[in-house]
Amino acid sequence: MKIRPVAYWVATALTALAFLSGGATDLARPAVLMEGMNKLGYPPYFVLILGVWKILGGIVVLTPGTPRLKEWAYAGMVFDLTGAAASHAAVGDPVGKIVTPLIICGIVMVSWALRPASRKLGDVRIEPTLQEESLVTSR
Repeated sequence: MKIRPVAYWVATALTALAFLSGGATDLARPAVLMEGMNKLGYPPYFVLILGVWKILGGIVVLTPGTPRLKEWAYAGMVFDLTGAAASHAAVGDPVGKIVTPLIICGIVMVSWALRPASRKLGDVRIEPTLQEESLVTSR
Protein backbone atom coordinates (compact mmCIF):
# COMPACT_ATOMS: atom_id res chain seq x y z
CA MET A 1 0.00 0.00 0.00
CA LYS A 2 1.34 3.39 -0.98
CA ILE A 3 1.24 6.04 1.73
CA ARG A 4 0.71 9.07 -0.53
CA PRO A 5 -2.78 8.12 -1.79
CA VAL A 6 -3.83 7.08 1.71
CA ALA A 7 -2.59 10.37 3.20
CA TYR A 8 -4.31 12.29 0.40
CA TRP A 9 -7.66 10.60 1.02
CA VAL A 10 -7.43 10.96 4.81
CA ALA A 11 -6.63 14.69 4.49
CA THR A 12 -9.30 15.16 1.82
CA ALA A 13 -11.95 13.32 3.86
CA LEU A 14 -11.12 15.44 6.92
CA THR A 15 -11.22 18.59 4.78
CA ALA A 16 -14.59 17.67 3.29
CA LEU A 17 -15.97 16.70 6.70
CA ALA A 18 -14.85 19.99 8.24
CA PHE A 19 -16.37 22.07 5.46
CA LEU A 20 -19.57 20.09 4.92
CA SER A 21 -20.34 19.95 8.65
CA GLY A 22 -19.25 23.56 9.20
CA GLY A 23 -21.37 24.72 6.29
CA ALA A 24 -24.40 22.80 7.55
CA THR A 25 -23.91 24.34 11.00
CA ASP A 26 -23.65 27.80 9.44
CA LEU A 27 -26.89 27.26 7.52
CA ALA A 28 -28.65 26.01 10.68
CA ARG A 29 -27.58 29.23 12.44
CA PRO A 30 -27.62 27.99 16.07
CA ALA A 31 -27.66 30.67 18.74
CA VAL A 32 -24.14 29.93 19.97
CA LEU A 33 -22.74 30.35 16.44
CA MET A 34 -24.62 33.61 15.91
CA GLU A 35 -23.33 34.96 19.24
CA GLY A 36 -19.77 34.08 18.20
CA MET A 37 -20.15 35.75 14.80
CA ASN A 38 -21.60 38.83 16.48
CA LYS A 39 -18.59 38.94 18.84
CA LEU A 40 -16.31 38.80 15.79
CA GLY A 41 -18.22 41.74 14.29
CA TYR A 42 -19.82 39.91 11.35
CA PRO A 43 -23.42 40.56 10.27
CA PRO A 44 -25.91 37.66 10.52
CA TYR A 45 -26.28 37.26 6.75
CA PHE A 46 -22.55 36.53 6.45
CA VAL A 47 -23.12 33.14 8.13
CA LEU A 48 -25.44 32.08 5.30
CA ILE A 49 -22.88 33.10 2.66
CA LEU A 50 -20.13 31.17 4.46
CA GLY A 51 -22.39 28.14 4.88
CA VAL A 52 -23.22 27.88 1.19
CA TRP A 53 -19.60 28.32 0.09
CA LYS A 54 -18.30 25.82 2.68
CA ILE A 55 -20.73 23.14 1.50
CA LEU A 56 -19.86 23.78 -2.14
CA GLY A 57 -16.14 23.60 -1.33
CA GLY A 58 -16.58 20.35 0.59
CA ILE A 59 -18.38 18.82 -2.39
CA VAL A 60 -15.85 20.08 -4.93
CA VAL A 61 -12.80 18.58 -3.21
CA LEU A 62 -14.50 15.17 -3.29
CA THR A 63 -15.72 15.38 -6.88
CA PRO A 64 -13.47 13.87 -9.55
CA GLY A 65 -12.34 16.11 -12.38
CA THR A 66 -12.92 19.88 -12.30
CA PRO A 67 -9.29 20.72 -11.44
CA ARG A 68 -9.74 24.48 -11.93
CA LEU A 69 -12.75 24.48 -9.60
CA LYS A 70 -10.73 22.49 -7.06
CA GLU A 71 -7.98 25.14 -7.12
CA TRP A 72 -10.59 27.79 -6.33
CA ALA A 73 -12.13 25.64 -3.59
CA TYR A 74 -8.78 25.02 -1.91
CA ALA A 75 -7.93 28.73 -2.13
CA GLY A 76 -11.30 29.66 -0.64
CA MET A 77 -10.75 27.24 2.22
CA VAL A 78 -7.37 28.76 2.99
CA PHE A 79 -8.89 32.26 2.89
CA ASP A 80 -11.75 31.16 5.16
CA LEU A 81 -9.51 29.46 7.72
CA THR A 82 -6.78 32.08 7.89
CA GLY A 83 -9.48 34.75 8.07
CA ALA A 84 -11.11 32.87 10.95
CA ALA A 85 -7.81 32.66 12.82
CA ALA A 86 -7.14 36.38 12.25
CA SER A 87 -10.67 37.30 13.34
CA HIS A 88 -10.34 35.34 16.58
CA ALA A 89 -6.93 36.89 17.24
CA ALA A 90 -8.28 40.38 16.57
CA VAL A 91 -10.94 40.10 19.28
CA GLY A 92 -8.60 38.49 21.81
CA ASP A 93 -10.10 35.01 21.79
CA PRO A 94 -8.19 32.19 23.50
CA VAL A 95 -5.29 30.58 21.63
CA GLY A 96 -7.34 27.44 20.93
CA LYS A 97 -9.80 29.40 18.80
CA ILE A 98 -6.90 30.88 16.83
CA VAL A 99 -4.90 27.68 16.37
CA THR A 100 -7.81 25.35 15.49
CA PRO A 101 -8.53 26.93 12.08
CA LEU A 102 -4.79 26.98 11.36
CA ILE A 103 -4.55 23.24 12.07
CA ILE A 104 -7.51 22.60 9.75
CA CYS A 105 -5.79 24.85 7.19
CA GLY A 106 -2.72 22.63 7.45
CA ILE A 107 -4.89 19.58 6.69
CA VAL A 108 -6.41 21.40 3.70
CA MET A 109 -2.91 22.20 2.43
CA VAL A 110 -1.87 18.54 2.80
CA SER A 111 -4.92 17.51 0.74
CA TRP A 112 -3.98 20.06 -1.92
CA ALA A 113 -0.29 19.09 -1.98
CA LEU A 114 -0.91 15.34 -2.19
CA ARG A 115 -3.71 15.34 -4.75
CA PRO A 116 -3.11 13.02 -7.70
CA ALA A 117 -2.32 14.32 -11.19
CA SER A 118 -5.90 13.65 -12.29
CA ARG A 119 -7.08 16.25 -9.78
CA LYS A 120 -4.46 18.89 -10.61
CA LEU A 121 -4.71 21.78 -12.95
CA GLY A 122 -2.34 21.03 -15.83
CA ASP A 123 0.05 23.39 -17.50
CA VAL A 124 -1.75 26.50 -18.58
CA ARG A 125 -0.73 27.32 -22.13
CA ILE A 126 -1.38 30.82 -23.35
CA GLU A 127 -1.45 31.09 -27.09
CA PRO A 128 0.52 34.05 -28.46
CA THR A 129 -1.47 36.87 -29.94
CA LEU A 130 -1.20 37.65 -33.63
CA GLN A 131 0.89 40.70 -32.83
CA GLU A 132 3.34 38.62 -30.77
CA GLU A 133 3.55 36.02 -33.55
CA SER A 134 4.35 38.69 -36.15
CA LEU A 135 7.13 40.07 -33.92
CA VAL A 136 8.69 36.62 -33.62
CA THR A 137 8.47 35.80 -37.33
CA SER A 138 9.77 39.22 -38.46
CA ARG A 139 13.05 38.81 -36.58
